[in-house]
Amino acid sequence: MNLMYTLSGFAVGLLVGITGVGGGSLMTPLLVFLFGFKPAVAVGTDLLFAAITKTGGVWVHHGKHGSVDWKIVGWLGLGSIPLALATLYVLKYLNSVGKETTGAITFTLGIALILTACALLIRSIILRNAAKQQVIDDEHSTPENAGRFAHLQIPATILTGAVLGVLVTLSSVGAGALGTVALLFLYPKMTTIKIVGTDLAHAIPLTAVAGIGHWSIGNVDLALLGTLLVGSLPGIWIGSHLSAKIPESILRPVLASILLLIGIKFVVS
Repeated sequence: MNLMYTLSGFAVGLLVGITGVGGGSLMTPLLVFLFGFKPAVAVGTDLLFAAITKTGGVWVHHGKHGSVDWKIVGWLGLGSIPLALATLYVLKYLNSVGKETTGAITFTLGIALILTACALLIRSIILRNAAKQQVIDDEHSTPENAGRFAHLQIPATILTGAVLGVLVTLSSVGAGALGTVALLFLYPKMTTIKIVGTDLAHAIPLTAVAGIGHWSIGNVDLALLGTLLVGSLPGIWIGSHLSAKIPESILRPVLASILLLIGIKFVVS
């Protein structure tokens, strides 16, 4: 079974490397449906899995590309970290009084997967619109910080972080696809690589805080975490090299359809 976990980690890492979609939307359903783990354990383990695997990505984005806007990371964290801690407190309280939280986690996971699928489908549209807007802004010498709802960017970014804090803590899903789409909408003049780097940098403290919180509740399987990492790290490396050779226009709709079906199954189960 350990070999199967490692192979699953490799497969998820490969897909993450190719598509850029966060591992939570792929790994958590896999742990629940294929291996029969409780949703809470799948979520908790995957959160620490995400925090570790994404750290390497931020190292590259910050050190090599300089593509992390730490000011935006701070605004996102201002909303996400307090809400993640509050959500963990509620989960811990419900566990202490013997209340079952599986239903809430499963339902939230389904909603997060459906939202992620929708985000994948509209991401390319937003990117095209952002590119057109960039051309118009360049022609008219629009200031760098100008954009859609510019005067509301900071509160909207904090609110986005708050929503992500709850969703990610309950489901381990949303920090990747939903975060990037929100940033693309709020900051249309930012380059794609900077959007990805900034979202990735915010995901690390969020998934780390949420993962450690789930660990304190008893929702993390450390042996499972280790075997998943053994497979995922080489998988991400290979996938990132293959990404340029596989058409995104084909892969993303297929992946979005799969996530949508899984999300619906979680919601109605």
